[in-house]
Formats: sequence, C-alpha cells, structure tokens
Amino acid sequence: MRYLSMIGEPPAGFVGGAVGKRELLSGTVVLLAADCESAYALLPDFRTRVEGVVLTFGSPAAARVGPLLWHISLSREALLQGGEFLTVALEAIGLASVADDQARHAKHAEERLRSDHEVRRRDYLRVTEALQNQVGLVTASERKLSAILESVDACIYLKDCRGRYFFANRSARAMWQLEMEDIAGLGDEMIFDAETVAIIRRSDRRVLEEGETIRSEEAIAFSGNGKKAVFQTTKLPLRRESGQIYALCGISTDITDRKQAEEELRASEARLFTILENVDACIYLKDTEGRYLFANRAVRELWQIEDMADIVGFGDEKFFDESTSINIRGNDSRVLESGETVRTEETNTVASSGKIATYHSTKLPLRRQDGSIYALCGISTDITAIKEHARQLEQLAHYDALTTLPNRTLLADRLQQAMVQALRRRQPLAVAYLDLDGFKAINDNHGHDAGDQLLIALSRRMKNALREGDTLARLGGDEFVAVLLDLPDVADSVQLLTRLLEAAAQPEQVGDLVLQISASLGVTTYPQAEEVDAEQLLRQADQAMYQAKLAGKNRFHIFDAEQDRNARGRHESLEHIRRALLEHEFVLHYQPKVNMRTGQVIGAEALIRWQHPERGLLSPAVFLPVIEDHPLAVAVGEWVIDTALTQMERWQVAGWHVPVSVNVGARQLQQADFVDRLGILLSAHPAVRPGDLEMEVLETSALEDIKRVSDVIESCRQIGVSFALDDFGTGYSSLTYLKRLAVDQLKIDQSFVRDMLDDPDDLAILQAVLGLATAFRRQVIAEGVESVNHGTMLLQLGCELAQGYGIARPMPAADFPAWMATWRPDTVWSTLLAVSGDDLPLIFSDVEHRAWIIAVEAFLKGERKVLPLVHHQCRFSSWLENGGQARHGQQAAFHAVQSLHRELHALAVDLCELHASDRTLQALTRLDELHALRDEFLVQLKALVRGVPPS
Repeated sequence: MRYLSMIGEPPAGFVGGAVGKRELLSGTVVLLAADCESAYALLPDFRTRVEGVVLTFGSPAAARVGPLLWHISLSREALLQGGEFLTVALEAIGLASVADDQARHAKHAEERLRSDHEVRRRDYLRVTEALQNQVGLVTASERKLSAILESVDACIYLKDCRGRYFFANRSARAMWQLEMEDIAGLGDEMIFDAETVAIIRRSDRRVLEEGETIRSEEAIAFSGNGKKAVFQTTKLPLRRESGQIYALCGISTDITDRKQAEEELRASEARLFTILENVDACIYLKDTEGRYLFANRAVRELWQIEDMADIVGFGDEKFFDESTSINIRGNDSRVLESGETVRTEETNTVASSGKIATYHSTKLPLRRQDGSIYALCGISTDITAIKEHARQLEQLAHYDALTTLPNRTLLADRLQQAMVQALRRRQPLAVAYLDLDGFKAINDNHGHDAGDQLLIALSRRMKNALREGDTLARLGGDEFVAVLLDLPDVADSVQLLTRLLEAAAQPEQVGDLVLQISASLGVTTYPQAEEVDAEQLLRQADQAMYQAKLAGKNRFHIFDAEQDRNARGRHESLEHIRRALLEHEFVLHYQPKVNMRTGQVIGAEALIRWQHPERGLLSPAVFLPVIEDHPLAVAVGEWVIDTALTQMERWQVAGWHVPVSVNVGARQLQQADFVDRLGILLSAHPAVRPGDLEMEVLETSALEDIKRVSDVIESCRQIGVSFALDDFGTGYSSLTYLKRLAVDQLKIDQSFVRDMLDDPDDLAILQAVLGLATAFRRQVIAEGVESVNHGTMLLQLGCELAQGYGIARPMPAADFPAWMATWRPDTVWSTLLAVSGDDLPLIFSDVEHRAWIIAVEAFLKGERKVLPLVHHQCRFSSWLENGGQARHGQQAAFHAVQSLHRELHALAVDLCELHASDRTLQALTRLDELHALRDEFLVQLKALVRGVPPS
C-alpha cells in the first residue's frame, strides 16, 4: 500500500515511498516538502491540526535547498480525516514550490533565506523536541487507556462515520474470533447476519447522524456459526472540539444468561401463580406493615373481590371485622417482629359477607439474604367443616346419646381433673354412684320408650339439683355417677346427696302415665389416707351403693375407706404371702459374721427375702409384719429353718463349714410343739451338727413370756442348738432377765453401732452392753458395722465380732463361698488392740468433741438455746485430772493434744461470747477456724490413742 494512493499522483517536488500498514494505522504519514521555508511557514497550521510533528532531514535531492523529509505522526482521529490533512499539506507544499521558483528569480530573497536558514533550523530542532515529548505523553496515555479497555469484560468498540470498525477491545475480538489487524475497516455485515446488521445500522445512524446516546437491548446473530446472544448496549457519539461527530463508541454487555434466567424465572412464576390460583387454601403475602402484596383466587373469592388491585396495599381492617383484624395482627406481629413461624387456628369474620369460618393458619417470615424480614407468607385452610365434624364426633364419643349427659369416657377425664384440682385446692371431692330402684319394672311393664322418657326427665332433674361445676354422668342403663367438687368436709355433701335422692324420687308424667321410682346412692371421698385412682373411687362408691340397697334403698351410704383398707389389705397380703410360700418365691440371703481382728468368718445370718414376680426382691419389712400374729408366721419360720439347714448341707459337701443363725418370731417360739418341730427339722438333715444352728430371738419377744421362752431355750440347748438375743438394748432389759435367759450371745442393735461415731450417748450404751456381756460371760457381736471407723471403734472398745454393710451385704447362697475365700479384714483392724479402761475417755473424747462442735455451731446459728458444755466438763479434761497426764505425758502427741484441746475450748468460748454480745455474724465468720482446730485436735488425739498401751 502506498501513502500517495490516498491523495492521487504526487505533486512536483515529492518523492514517493512505501509506508507499512501498521504505521499507517498508528497515524504515521510521510510528506516530502520542496524546501524548508515553505514547511516552516505551514508549521503553525500543523500544530493545530495534529497531535505531534516529527521532522527528519535526508540527503539533498533538489538543486537548491534540497528536499526536507517530514514525518508527521497523526492521531487516530486525525487519521480518519487524513485525506483532508494531506490535501492541506500538499497545498502547503505547492505554495512552497511557488516560493522556491520566486526565490530563483529573486536572488535577494534567496540570499536572505540562506542567511536565516541556520536560525530557522535551530527553531525546527526545538519544536521537534517539544513535539517528541508531547508524542511520548500521548503514547503513554494511549497505552494506559488500551490496557484498561483490554481488561474490561464488556465489548468496547469504535466505529467511524461510515460504520467501519477501527478499534475493538479484547472481549469483542474474542467474541468475534478476530485479531485487531483484521478488524480495522470492517463493517457489521462481515460479522453478523443481515437482520442483525439492519438493527445495528438503525441504532448507529441515530448516534452518528442525530447525536443520540442510546441504551438498549440488542438480540444479535453471528453470520458464521449462527450463534445468537442478547446484549445490553450503550452507544454514544464522539465529537471534536467543534462539536462535529467523528466516531461512535459502543459498550455491549452479554446478558444472554441473565435473560435466560429471567425467562425461566418468569416461567417459574407463571407456574407458581397457576398453582397458587388453583389450590383451595387461602395463600397471601403481606409487607412488614401488614399490607397485602398478593392474594390468590381462594382469598379473592372469600372477599368477593375480582381485581388484585383492590387488595394490594390494604390491611386486614378492610376485609375483616374489628375483632378478627386485631387477632390477625397479633399473630402477624409474632412473625414480622420476632421472626416466628406461627401455626394457629383463627376464627375470622369477613366484613363484606359476615361469613364466619375457622382456619388453620401457618404464617412464616420471608427473609432477604442478610436475614432481614421483608414480608409474611400466610397459608390458611378452612377447617370449619372439620371442626364441626370433630364436634359431632366429640358429642358421640363423650356424651350419652339418650340423656346428653357425659358418658363413662368423659366422666373418667373429668374425675381425673377433679382429683388434681382437689389436691391443688386442698378441698375434698365426693363421688356418688347412683342406681335407680325399680327401673327394670318400668321397662317391663310400660316398654322401653316409656323408660327412655323417664331417664331423660330424671337426668334433667338430677342435673339441676347439682351445683355448677359438678358433673352428672350416665354409665349406662339406670346407673349414674355424680362428681361433687370443693366440699369443705364429707358432711357438706349430705345436702347435695339428699337433693339427688329427692330429684330421683319425684313422679314424672310420661304420656298418660305417672311414673315414680327412687334411687340408692353410694358415696366415697378423695383424697384418702392411701393413694387411690379414679377407677378405685368408682369401685368404692359402687360398693357403698350396694350397702345402701341392702339397707332398704332410697338412701345413701358413705364408704369407710379405713375399714375397707384394713380388711382388704390384710386379707390380700396374707393371700399373697401364702401363695408366695407355695410357689417358692421366698429366698434366703446370707450376711457374714466375722472376727474383725483375726479375719475369721465365724458364721452367717440367714435373712428372708421375697422374690416377687412383679415387684422384684422385697425386704422382710414389707411382709413379715403382716403375718406376725398369724399362723402363717409359723409356716414361714419353719421354711426358713429347713432352707438354712439344706444350705448348710450343701456347703459342707463343697468343703465349707459355715454355722448359720436364723431369726425366730415370738409366735413361732411360743408354739407348744416348737422344740419337737425343731427336732424333726434337724433329723431331716443329719449331716448338720445342731450346734451349727443358732436361733436369734428378739429381746422384746423374749420378754413377753420370759418363763416360756426360758424353758424353750433350755430345751433347745439340750439338743445342741444355741440362742442369741437379737437387737439387745432396745427392750426393757434388766439384770434379772439377762440372768434367766440362757442365751449364748448378745447382738448389739445396729442403731447404737451406726450412730456411735457421732452420738456420745449411743457410745455410752454400747460400752454398757459390752460391760454386761463381760459381767455375765456372754459372747457379744455388733450389728450395723458400716465403715472401717465403726470397726475401729468397736475393736478399741473390746468388741471383735461384727456384721454389717461395711463387711458385706446379705448375698445369695451361691455367692457366699467366693466371698468367703477372698475376704480380708482391713489392715487397721488386724493390728488394733482394745484400749484399757482407764484410757477409754480418750475414745469418748473423739466422739464427744465431734458432737460438741456441732452443738456450738447450732447454738451460734440460733438452732439451739442451751449453751454447750464448757472446758472443765468434758471427758478429756477429766481424763487429764485422773491420771492421764501422769501416764502418757511423755508421749510426743500428748502436749500437742493438750495444747489444741485448750485452744479449741478457748475459741469456742470466744465465739459464744461474741454471740451473747450480739456479734453473731462475726462469730459465724470464724467457724472455719473452729473446724480446723477440731480436725487437728482429732488427728493428734488418734495419734495419742495409738500410743496408749492395750488393756
């Protein structure tokens, strides 16, 4: 391509040359001027027309001054008008040529030109430098702009006034699959199909010819592959400083996916609208102010409104009455303000029609992406018919069809509620069971229709005889039940019961007949001493009603719960126990008896248990008191002896020798043939030595007939069976009784043993029992050893034999050998010796001071009015004064104990004085200090006891 092709043939004085296509596109045009003077004269004009001018000198080609080679760098804008500028340049060169011819004819002008040439050349150089700097700035700006345009995702392009592209950014080139070199000079017909081209050209003309800025959507189709797309396009005109339009700039964004999504959304909305319009439920949307945004066909039909415009923007007050509107707003506020999803029943009254209907409404909040609520969606289903049907079913299920009184089902519910109410209000209720006297004769003599009419009339009268809140129910036939509430006492029910009887006994006109009957009432009350349920109350009232009939009818009888409970309970219990014995539901568990110091298992106590099929394993306290005075006690007692002997035989076969003790009740012991029966049982187990069987008899039982018991004990000793006096210390023991009863062992009651660590009185009783046992040469064993400390205290007191949970709980016979093989006494027990009598006060001091500190604390808190004992009254002080210091003053722990004891009592006195001077709060804040001193004192006291020589 030649630059001269743009201006035709070159004029005289110009030499043609090739210019590359890229240079031409970048704005470079080459001009050869005839002489410098002509070019210089035209230079100001070029400054106003182009962005920059580059001057380059070449070798002379003309005779006089030689050609001046001009490189003029034009902008893209100037390039579009390149022909115009080149024409001006050629005209300037023509003028320069004429000037040159004139110079040849005017020598003086030529000489002047030569003399000024150097000056003008320097000016040219300065101008050239300035222009080069300007071109550099423009080039950098163009690069920045190009980089920005290239990185934008939108398609950006420029067209000249003929609709030819001279720029397109990366996005446009990628879409068109063209390079920049291929785009310059192309028209839309080379890219798009004919229909698209026509659309584009119409909009382009509005921009280029009318100067509009157009924003529109363009659906285009490419000519090559037929691909279609939708663009959001903005087109604006580019103007010169003079206002003349020289180009169009277009910015097109591909919105094909968005348009497709919008189309799909519209289709989805249309489908949803169709669904909403055709469901029977009322579906609606409200804004945060409670104004309707949408209501489906069901809502519009309910309100008798056809046009949605008559609904949107209005609140509930337009469509419902005031009460309904208030209720709806309350539910809506929970959704719109609190964000709840509300499911509720709403009974609404439509303002226009007055229609009342019940709806099951679900209302939920609609949220934006940030979680804020912008609307409420409600779905309300008309359940009026369902509610009415449910009411009818309720009537059939809970009310008597003939009398409309509550039936048995509703009675059970109301009675249950009444029982709860009676407990809460602490006001008893009465249940009256009513049976009509002679009603069967009415049916037999006058027919069932007459009987039904009589029942209806009597039901109405009896119901009117009761108070509001009371319940009268028909169970069926001629049986009724009344539940009478809030009775201050049973006597207050008499007036109501009398009115019921009178109402039932009044004559009733049925057709031509005058019918009259009476009623019998049975009454029970609630609550009772024992827990009863509603069914039991009905049974009690029924029983009382039969008593009223037996007493002559037309009266009431009040159920005696206490009498019934005693008779029924004892009878039922005895029967259950008798059946349990026959069905082998009783079992024996065995609790070991040991020597705590040596670890020897000296025997076991057989303890009866009831393996109840429903209630599980029951302790003897549940059933033995029931048979205590009944012959069944003898049968159970003999079963225990026989079972224990059988188990002893089995253990012996297995190589275990375990003596067993059994408990014998007073009734069994006082049987005339007790010794004979015992001999028969022993003879049935010849492998068991009679001496391995021990009878434990309660102290209280033995004292009822001491002579008889003494004779039985002596007779049993004759055949080798020994006796132990159980729970010793709980009866009215005397030295005479203990002397007359030839028992071999005393069992200290567990209540004394259990509390001896904290109760000085129990400890004193325990010491006294041990003294009696020693005096009468009786063996002694302690029950209730629940911890190592209990065993330690007993051993220090001189009691070595014991049983209790701290050693082993009662266990099935099958578990006993394994326990026996592995049990070992606590290491403290095996090395512990009894304390001498002179030093027993040290043992008592431990318990006494524990109890004393508790008493001091109670005194300070106002829970005890008596001041606890003072320093000189305690056993430790007495022990010191009676030789304790002389015997043990050399022990290391002695002085520590003595000092701590003094400090402990001094601090207690200080605290009591603070309390006496109304500074109780100050005293209470020092209780921790008192407890710490007590604990340290007891630690040192135990150390002192360990150093005391044994008895």
